[in-house]
Amino acid sequence: MKKTLNRLINHEKIGEEEAKQVLINISKGDYSPEQIASFLTVYMMRSITVEELQGFKNALLELCVSVDFKNYNSIDLCGTGGDGKDTFNISTLSSFITAGAGVMVTKHGNYGVSSSCGSSNVLESLGVKFTNDIDYLKRSIETTNICILHAPLFHPAMKNVAPIRKALGVKTFFNMLGPMVNPALPKYQLVGVFNLEILRLYSYLYQKSDKKYSIVHDLGGYDELSLTNNAKIVSNNTEKIFTPEELGLDTIDPISIFGGNSIKKASEIFKAIIMGKGTNEQNMVVCANAGLAIATAKQITHKQGFEIAKESLFSGKAKTVLTKLINL
Repeated sequence: MKKTLNRLINHEKIGEEEAKQVLINISKGDYSPEQIASFLTVYMMRSITVEELQGFKNALLELCVSVDFKNYNSIDLCGTGGDGKDTFNISTLSSFITAGAGVMVTKHGNYGVSSSCGSSNVLESLGVKFTNDIDYLKRSIETTNICILHAPLFHPAMKNVAPIRKALGVKTFFNMLGPMVNPALPKYQLVGVFNLEILRLYSYLYQKSDKKYSIVHDLGGYDELSLTNNAKIVSNNTEKIFTPEELGLDTIDPISIFGGNSIKKASEIFKAIIMGKGTNEQNMVVCANAGLAIATAKQITHKQGFEIAKESLFSGKAKTVLTKLINL
């Protein structure tokens, strides 16, 4: 690690295989917490390369507890986090709306690291139990259209990194990796990223995959469609600037999608929205994101997906998915 750190500090880059081996060595406990923290910190000071990101991704997928869900044609809705916006749990709510619309969802998530409440925090507070038992997960997706893949249960090799990420409390390259290392390897994906540079890296790597995808960066700095600004969306064959007006919506104030500073507050907002008691701004934001996910999975227009998402939320289908999941 000392040699690798010296090279990185001297602005050298490491190749795909070396990057993969570093993460494998971290998983084996070969490095001290201080060395791992230094390694993470280097990538806060300089850009990550496509080769490095590919190597890190390959290592995590090789080391993870894999699940064979290829027969379900599922989608994952997941953001990198790290945008510092502290919105409510938009992608998690959008996942339930998507599942309520009949699209199978394999939701990959974790506890909050750079935010006060990650998807796993809010789901746990609502009574959802996490497991990596394959039979249970298959029963979950077959009976509710969704299953929750709590990242620490599927990436045990990263147990040496988790406390260091938590102590640092800022985004690291693991934020970039999260959406890429869903152990279910979903066929479809809606990914939100926190800046345009990461959008470029993601689009390059996803072009080489067999996924149907939509990668989003909101130009106000969000890793999801916020409706506070326009957004850049890159998919398999298109690259465009999205405007709220496309869905017949007005631009909204950022304060209207703030998620609070606690898990308790985030849970209250989550429950209000999924029960149909959210504000118009909250409802439209989750439906805009779910609509894009539905459009990606069904290969229809965003506007069509948006209308399907609204029906899922306001008819109570999304809430039924959550109720079934908790009862399961």
